[in-house]
Amino acid sequence: MWRLRADPYPSLGRLDVRCRVALDLPLGGQDGSPRVAMTQASSSRRLPPRGPVPVGAGVQTDRMATFSTAMFSRATQEWFDGAFPAPTSAQLGAWQAVAAGEHTLVVAPTGSGKTLSAFLWAIDELAARERQEAEQAERRTRRRGGDTGDGKVEHTGTTVLYVSPLKALAVDVERNLRAPLVGVTQTAKRLGLDPPDITVGVRSGDTSAADRRAMQRTPPDILITTPESLFLMLTSAARETLRTVRTVIVDEVHAIAGSKRGSHLALSLARLDLMTERPAQRIGLSATVRPPEEVGRFLVGNAPITIVSPPAPKTFDLSVRVPVPDMTEPGESDQPGSIWPHVDEAIVDLVLDHNSSIVFANSRRLAERLTARLNEAYSARLGDPIDTAHAPPAQLGASTQVIHGADQLLARAHHGSVSKEQRALIEDDLKSGRLRCVVATSSLELGIDMGAVDLVVQVEAPPSVASGLQRIGRAGHQVGEISRGVLFPKHRTDVIHCAVAAQRMVTGQIEAIQIPAHPLDILAQQTVAACALEPIDVDAWFDTVRGTGSYAGLPRSAYESVLDLLSGRYPSDEFAELRPRLVWDRDAGTLTGRPGAQRLAVTSGGAIPDRGMFAVYMVGERNSRVGELDEEMVYESRVGDVFALGATSWRIEEITFDRVMVTPAFGQPGRLPFWHGDGLGRPAELGAALGEFIRKAGRESAEALTRSVEPTAAADAPSASRKVTSRRLGKGGHAGDSVPKMAADGLGRIVRAAGLDDNATANLVTLLEDQRTATGQLPTDRTLIVERFRDELGDWRLVLHSPYGLPVHAPWALAVGSRLRERFGVDAAPTASDDGIVVRLPDTTDDPPGAELFVFEQDEIDDIVTEQVGGSALFASRFRECAARALLLPRRDPGKRAPLWQQRQRSAQLLDVARKFPDFPILLETVRECLRDVYDLPNLRDLLGRVARRQVRLVEVETATPSPFASALLFDYIGQFMYEGDSPLAERRAAALSLDSGLLAELLGRVELRELLDPVVLEQTERELQRLTPERRARDAEGLADLLRLLGPLTAEEAALRCVAVQPPGAGDMRPSGVGGVLSPDASGGRSPGVGDAWPSDAGDVPSHDADEAALRGAGDDPASSAAERADLDFAADPQKSADPLPWFAELAKARRALEVSFAGKTWWVAVEDASRLRDALGVPLPIGTPAAFIEPVADPLGDLVGRYARTHGPFTTEAVAARFGIGPAVAAAALHRLVTEKRAVEGEFTPGASGAEWCDTQVLRRLRRRSLAAARHEVEPVATAAFGRFLPSWQHVETGELRGVDGVAAVVEQLAGVPIPASAWESLILPARVRDYSPAMLDELMATGEVVWSGHGAITAKDGWIALHLAEQASFTLAPPDEIELSEAHLRLLDALGATLAPRMSLVSDPPDRDDVVPLVADAPTKSEGDAAVPLDGGTSPAGDRARTNEPVRLPPVLHGGGAYFFRQLSDATGLLDDTAVAAALWELVWAGVVSGDTFAPVRALLAGTSRTTTAHRTPRRAPRGRAYLPRPSMPTRSGPPAVAGRWSLLPERVADNTIRAHATADMLLERYGVLTRGSVQNEGVAGGFALIYRVLTEFEDRGRCRRGYFVDSLGGAQFSTTDVVDRLRSFDTDRARSGDPVRRGDALALAACDPANPYGAALGWPKGDGDSGHRPGRKAGALVVLVGGELVLYLERGGKTLLTFTEDPNARQAAAAELAELVRRRRVDSLVIDRVDGESVHGNTFAAFLTEAGFSATPRGLRLRRQP
Repeated sequence: MWRLRADPYPSLGRLDVRCRVALDLPLGGQDGSPRVAMTQASSSRRLPPRGPVPVGAGVQTDRMATFSTAMFSRATQEWFDGAFPAPTSAQLGAWQAVAAGEHTLVVAPTGSGKTLSAFLWAIDELAARERQEAEQAERRTRRRGGDTGDGKVEHTGTTVLYVSPLKALAVDVERNLRAPLVGVTQTAKRLGLDPPDITVGVRSGDTSAADRRAMQRTPPDILITTPESLFLMLTSAARETLRTVRTVIVDEVHAIAGSKRGSHLALSLARLDLMTERPAQRIGLSATVRPPEEVGRFLVGNAPITIVSPPAPKTFDLSVRVPVPDMTEPGESDQPGSIWPHVDEAIVDLVLDHNSSIVFANSRRLAERLTARLNEAYSARLGDPIDTAHAPPAQLGASTQVIHGADQLLARAHHGSVSKEQRALIEDDLKSGRLRCVVATSSLELGIDMGAVDLVVQVEAPPSVASGLQRIGRAGHQVGEISRGVLFPKHRTDVIHCAVAAQRMVTGQIEAIQIPAHPLDILAQQTVAACALEPIDVDAWFDTVRGTGSYAGLPRSAYESVLDLLSGRYPSDEFAELRPRLVWDRDAGTLTGRPGAQRLAVTSGGAIPDRGMFAVYMVGERNSRVGELDEEMVYESRVGDVFALGATSWRIEEITFDRVMVTPAFGQPGRLPFWHGDGLGRPAELGAALGEFIRKAGRESAEALTRSVEPTAAADAPSASRKVTSRRLGKGGHAGDSVPKMAADGLGRIVRAAGLDDNATANLVTLLEDQRTATGQLPTDRTLIVERFRDELGDWRLVLHSPYGLPVHAPWALAVGSRLRERFGVDAAPTASDDGIVVRLPDTTDDPPGAELFVFEQDEIDDIVTEQVGGSALFASRFRECAARALLLPRRDPGKRAPLWQQRQRSAQLLDVARKFPDFPILLETVRECLRDVYDLPNLRDLLGRVARRQVRLVEVETATPSPFASALLFDYIGQFMYEGDSPLAERRAAALSLDSGLLAELLGRVELRELLDPVVLEQTERELQRLTPERRARDAEGLADLLRLLGPLTAEEAALRCVAVQPPGAGDMRPSGVGGVLSPDASGGRSPGVGDAWPSDAGDVPSHDADEAALRGAGDDPASSAAERADLDFAADPQKSADPLPWFAELAKARRALEVSFAGKTWWVAVEDASRLRDALGVPLPIGTPAAFIEPVADPLGDLVGRYARTHGPFTTEAVAARFGIGPAVAAAALHRLVTEKRAVEGEFTPGASGAEWCDTQVLRRLRRRSLAAARHEVEPVATAAFGRFLPSWQHVETGELRGVDGVAAVVEQLAGVPIPASAWESLILPARVRDYSPAMLDELMATGEVVWSGHGAITAKDGWIALHLAEQASFTLAPPDEIELSEAHLRLLDALGATLAPRMSLVSDPPDRDDVVPLVADAPTKSEGDAAVPLDGGTSPAGDRARTNEPVRLPPVLHGGGAYFFRQLSDATGLLDDTAVAAALWELVWAGVVSGDTFAPVRALLAGTSRTTTAHRTPRRAPRGRAYLPRPSMPTRSGPPAVAGRWSLLPERVADNTIRAHATADMLLERYGVLTRGSVQNEGVAGGFALIYRVLTEFEDRGRCRRGYFVDSLGGAQFSTTDVVDRLRSFDTDRARSGDPVRRGDALALAACDPANPYGAALGWPKGDGDSGHRPGRKAGALVVLVGGELVLYLERGGKTLLTFTEDPNARQAAAAELAELVRRRRVDSLVIDRVDGESVHGNTFAAFLTEAGFSATPRGLRLRRQP
């Protein structure tokens, strides 16, 4: 890679023998001194290897001290010391390792001399060898007395092999090698030494046949080649020249390690080692690689390797620039509304300001367009504007896709579709200065020497951080120089992508490389090549393959399946290319190539897939190749069309089967070509960084904008709002003006780190604020957004906003598409991109699915994606490529490429044959490639798990128009959707593809559990499905009708087993009313409820599969019926006594609802709805009089019958179905195969102990699998109680910092809904601990908007009481029943004024109080109308009392009609009472009783801060100031009322009266609150019905798979309920606990209110026993505090703080707990603490006093005190 820049040695003086190197050689300053630049440390990119030995910054010093250039030969040392000031650290480390004969991986930035570090020692050895051999030859000649000749020695082989991933790079290295070779040679001559004769050769696809033959006759000492050419040499006679190779150099190893080219090269190098006398030393070179030890293992397999990775002496100057203030309104240009003209002009300015520039684009199409636009803009500046008149867009394309043939060339395009000759001319023009700019794709990304490039421009964010580093590294390529780069985003969201890429480039955070795991197609190809020339041993070849890094984990079964494929196991009569390619002698254990194997390998080998490109040639010119066009582009073109390629317009003259013939069309407008790339998308690691950037930038921008308007907000709120809007929108310079103000804050630091200019910052802030305004949230690494809106056609669009990249989103979209087809029958084809998933749903009257569509179980996503990938276009295209690599689609004519359509056709034929064999290795390899190389299933699994564990939130919003992020996504969606829909039908055929699950599991390395079905689970599920369990049997004719409809035809005997006699419970016929469990007389004549009563919607025929599934679940699966109905019906049903169904059958037959028919040799009763199915499927004659509505034909009668049979049975055999319906097994099998095709059934082996194939309904199998897994995991070891103590606060977001803002407060309220907590603790201990930036205004905002309500639950003191918060939409479920209080005159008047309905007491209260002037409030009092609250009252002195005794509704004359919310003064006036104090006291009594609430929390705060001498629960007493007398004065009414009754007051919402629904909601809520629900937690909540009621509901949840029961926490009993993901998270806290004896970290301590739900002690966990006998007992009391350290209770502080209880003697834990207690005061959570006694003893002299004093407490006569500082 070196090029001589000095004079070509005019003399042999030492000072004249000096050269400067353009690329990887270090270059000093003009005076020979080294250039100095800031060093970018790379320690963060070096990971400690397991096997390889690193030579890093910390290890390298000693090794480098032992090596210097003096260890080279004299000529080499003289040349190097004269040419360079000093070696770089990378060179010293590499030379030390290479000299020691070690395999070496050199990781250093561009321009650090990597290539010379690899070559120079080899060159020096070659020179020394030349001299030694020459001397030996001379001595031999002298002894013989002959002529010495010219002293030259003929060599028979190559010594140094250099492998380059690019042909252009290989040529460049050959050219740049001349500098050291000539330098060493000339220095040797000057020193009087024999000059070495070292030859260099290049062999690549561009090497002519004559040159290849010459190199075979006379091998060069140094051979430069590519992986593909090395493969060809090893498979031909040329391999003999490689037997002497001693050193292999693999350059830019990162470019091939992560692809199948790397696996191919690894096997080629292994074959090379088999030929050489000893394995060659391998040296890998890379500038961007992580983790280096993984790449080291790829390079050498199991052998040891030294990694040289010194600190990177490289500095980057990166900036992200936007040429316009507002990218949504770019301003005036020739393309209104487009930003491209402004970008073009900005790039032209930069190019003209620098000497040599490279502009990188991410696609060939964009490169061509940029080239054309830059030249047009440059011509316009020179005064030679281009005529832009052209044909209509319909003929040419969009205006942005047309160029107009500018003559003045400022730039030229350089990409893979430009011919080799053209690329060479372009490169030479740039190096020589004749060309100012090159617009390139990745073709110039790797280490090609492009001369003194001083600027790199990247348009759009680079594909990855690693590629960005490679690209920017093209500028300032010499050591010590700064690499300058400018990134231009193409739209607003691209600003974020560019910012993150720039940020990570500067810090060196490149993506990790994933090495493909044992690709079988490459193995097949290399196996044929290895045995083509000579037999090989099967076991030895297996060991050789396993010795490479790519195949270290290859299973023997997969290896032998490949040998089966190559030796002709599969039928070649169906597909000719399946004929055997080798002979596998299983007795001798050898592999021998068959005739033609060598020709097949060399003509069809390689790892680069054929993407379907047409060569473009000029008419009339020989070998005048212009470039390449994508086949899809050629199909859309016609003769006479003009297109642009390489800054020139060309007219199509002829299109043949493999090439396009063109003539120049100078000056004519041409359409830009397109190429369909195969980029894998953004890695999940980069996506997480992107999400983190959005989260931090969004937070800082919101805070910065808030601060910018705070001065005006207080004076004029509307005005301030307008200012925020204008500044946010960035119109008129507002956004730019605000940028300097942000420079000092957090946002300023973020944008400076990312290199954003003012316009980029303004657009970033505007975008984030626009997105937040549209959706209320930003999609980040912790928050995903599901946005729903209607498109222009009225259809629904669902957009999942996620930053995690296409490899994660693509399999997710496959699963979503499968769910849409199964549940809704919609083939929506969701489209994935790097930024999310887009789903289009047809308009429907039903509510479209929302966020639940994207939620999947973590352990099921692999199965779903594996099942769906076989039918995708990705699978078909990848299968074609894998088959070609495995030599199954050989080239018919080696000199010509087979057209893509022909490859597709042959691939489809092969797929038809292959799908008959589940173990076909290329099928398995295709699935492996899709699931592992293309998709990122591990990260998708992890993401879904974090969603389930609530570490990642999934937020659903509905918008009127697409949000800014959604708009950007839709552009990608349209393009991908168009291309996907046009793929040929043959590409999508694989719907019924069958895979060998065992071998596939072995290849994928995952554990399958399908065969582990529990026999007990099978039996129980079968009984439930067949309705043989007592609670599912029919109890009357209606229930029997449901049985016929759900189970299908039944005999009388079968029906009898499913019917049960009903015994009335006593006098009067009683039946459940609805699902509530409240008994009422049966008005229908005493009919007892049947199965159908649980499902009122099932009264008629439900033909849909989903409805049948819902009915099939019945009472055992419905949350509203199972818990209550099963208990209410069990008393009436005698499971031992079956009922005779014949009377019920007669009743149904008489009503023409059932028929008696005969088939299969039996008499059956069937539902009339099945009449046509039985007639058409089984030939059953229908009785005369069958209603006409039920004899209409159906589409698939037999499929309906068999499908229902599958849904109502466990696993079954084909014979069982055939016998049931009296049909042949073949007919039954055909129907079952149709169900499999429709994804409604699966085939396999399910029943333990059985043999042969079985069938099972997919939903039934899912239930069996879920229940079996639960049964298999019941013995999992539980976690310690301390782990639960760590888990619960984290689960409730205590001190995690995850929640912020109003949304965070709402999330806390949702989780703690209905929990009574002291009012004094809510805003001091509860909300601030969970919401990072909590302020009272947030709670007020939620209450003002009606989203949150509060309720009282009893007073604690005159200034404090128990308060619960509720989400308004759930309040009817979470509100506790009101308390009974004695109603006074003031109470009655207030209730009447609030619009309450006053009901008589005696009909509802069984035990009246002794006094006649009080009335208890009852929770379930009936109401008169919706919205009125019922208040029972009894007589007294009030006028209402007389009427109450007469059972008439008692109501005061209405003053305020209709109920509602009223201010205190309105209520006071309505009551007619003048004493505000009395009215306020009565109002608060109603509040504490749970009847009335306010619309703001202000009165609660006023009550807490009142002047009463009493204290609050969580505030220490305050003495009144001395010297003042407080004289009572009469309380006179004021118009505003006291502060403690501020705001509006109203009745609390009605409670849900249905006990079953309420229990269901409560169980759901408790699971959400505690994660793991135990008896203690439920009992602490005081749930009506206790744990027994919730236990019944949770048991039904378990049956439906909504939760799991297990022994998760030690010592808490077996009745614990949770979900799989929560249990996994709980166990993570157990594994993270500190080891015994480890010091406790400060962050392990946590102070909580004793009554905080996050405190597990006294609820789920019992209170531990203290060491002392103080007489005090801990409890969940108001005002008490607890301190947990590492999840264990350490301190308990009683209310008032006087008494402290300790529960451990561990000094570290006590110290941390005391410090955390002090932090409560310092963080202003409590006013002050005064501790008087510790464990019953005086604090003075107690051992704990030292810890308190250390924490900041001071001694006073009353105890140790800590006050809050003002």
